[in-house]
Amino acid sequence: MFLRLGQSFGLGAALLFTAAPLCAQTAMPFALDWKFEGPAAPYVLAVDREFYDAEGLDVTVTEGAGSLDAIPKVATGAYPVGFTDINSLMKFLDQNPGAPVRAVMMIYDKPPFAVVGRKSLGVSTPKDLEGKVLGAPPPDGAWAQFPIFAAENGLDMSKITVEPVGFPVREPMLAEGKVAAITGFSFTSTLNAQRLGVPEDDLSVILMADYGVALYGNAIIVNTTFAAAHPAEVTGFLRATAAGWKAAIADPASAVAALAAKNPAADATLEEKRLKLAIDGNVATDWVKAHGLGNVDPERFAKAIEQLAMTYTFKTKPTMSDVFDATYLPTDGSLTLQ
Repeated sequence: MFLRLGQSFGLGAALLFTAAPLCAQTAMPFALDWKFEGPAAPYVLAVDREFYDAEGLDVTVTEGAGSLDAIPKVATGAYPVGFTDINSLMKFLDQNPGAPVRAVMMIYDKPPFAVVGRKSLGVSTPKDLEGKVLGAPPPDGAWAQFPIFAAENGLDMSKITVEPVGFPVREPMLAEGKVAAITGFSFTSTLNAQRLGVPEDDLSVILMADYGVALYGNAIIVNTTFAAAHPAEVTGFLRATAAGWKAAIADPASAVAALAAKNPAADATLEEKRLKLAIDGNVATDWVKAHGLGNVDPERFAKAIEQLAMTYTFKTKPTMSDVFDATYLPTDGSLTLQ
């Protein structure tokens, strides 16, 4: 479900970003998709190490309430930049034509959509799901993409018993053996299950991106009205964000230490594991190591649009340029991981 925001986009952005008084730094509040957990640490680290400050930017990072949360915040101009699932952004733009919001930097080259199963219950590969009970929360992002995953792997859905479960009981049901596998984000469901006592070596993490799902994951999004007025600042924000991610990849513990100041209740050991899972599984992929952070492969993006059309009926099927704009990415080599 998406909020239709009518014609207020441009006016909101204009009021918020053109009426601001001139100052030494440009304010760029940043809306996260979720809470201050491990994968948010690179942005907090970039603030703490003054990477944004060095670009002339005053960046405040605020937590969100899910991927859909950041899109209207940026589209209305309440925030110039945010972090969201690009597949949700495609649907939003289809339902809100002309909305001034685009993705400008891919972060999760592989989305965290996953099936997390227990080897002791017979789930190690996609085909093992046949004859088993799969726990899937109806609003879950991974469950939304399951039809693509099933089609790509030739699964017979009539042989899979799908148990609709709530988020609070998803991992507990897996831990209790009431379901053999669940859908969820790889770095969330895996650690939640371990925390409930499931041995790490009993978990099989089947990342959908490794089994035929071409979809991309979360990206930095920008209000296009703001970006048109502040192109250098947007590029500076992306350069500083890349620096934050590279610093977190080099030293995850320091990144999580910075995060702890924002979320004192966080379990540092757990969040460092969560960050490492995101780095290894979603961010520092082979493609990113070869091509650098931030950009996308046009051929894969086109396939991703076709796959998304299997689970969502577009009013007007988009092209890559309708959703993703790479022109703000820095070209000075700062995106390379090597």
